[in-house]
Amino acid sequence: MKHKIIGTTMQHLIIELDQDEEMWAETGKFLFSSGNIRMDTKMKGGFWKSIKRKLSGESFFMAKFIAEGSSGTVGFAPSVPGTILARTLGEGEYMIAEKDAYLCSESSVTLEMTFQKKFGSALFGGEGFILQKITGPGTFFIAVAGELIEVDLKAGEILKVDTGSAVMWDSTVEYSIQRVKGVKNIFFGGEGLFLVQLTGPGKAILQSMSLIDLAKSIAPYMPGKQ
Repeated sequence: MKHKIIGTTMQHLIIELDQDEEMWAETGKFLFSSGNIRMDTKMKGGFWKSIKRKLSGESFFMAKFIAEGSSGTVGFAPSVPGTILARTLGEGEYMIAEKDAYLCSESSVTLEMTFQKKFGSALFGGEGFILQKITGPGTFFIAVAGELIEVDLKAGEILKVDTGSAVMWDSTVEYSIQRVKGVKNIFFGGEGLFLVQLTGPGKAILQSMSLIDLAKSIAPYMPGKQ
């Protein structure tokens, strides 16, 4: 499998598959393909994992693409303007991502929903308390809204992030939700009541544009809101 990421802040992904090679993708992300690419919409990981996906607000099914007879090309694109990031994991290695980040992956990569154990995280996580656990071996791709920001955290180093901007982090990074301190900050800061706290060691992936803030900006211009 070879890939190319095309564009700047409105990127799309081109995958070159060898004969009989497969890619799995979130439904609705398909852009184009060569004539010998077959698409099958089915459950990945079995019935119960698909049920968990549905309960979390994701699609029950995923799309599988396979190159038949010879090599072929398939393209994918995110739903919002932004950046695509590729990551390769070894056997048993995993990363945690917010539930809408996943774009596509090799067939060897497993994807499952995971839930925040802390009650505060469950209630006040901004993007929700449901996260994705992406496990290797293999290469996967995520879509980041706006520009991508990578931060390398040292052991014990803390990074406080807007709840809509934390996208993905290494399994070694601790994730928690912290309440904003100070009455003026809470009522007049305009940033909400809570922040994500990421504690190293490990890498954290952030996005410059929050989907929640984007939706709030667009909402006044929707039909019926004028």
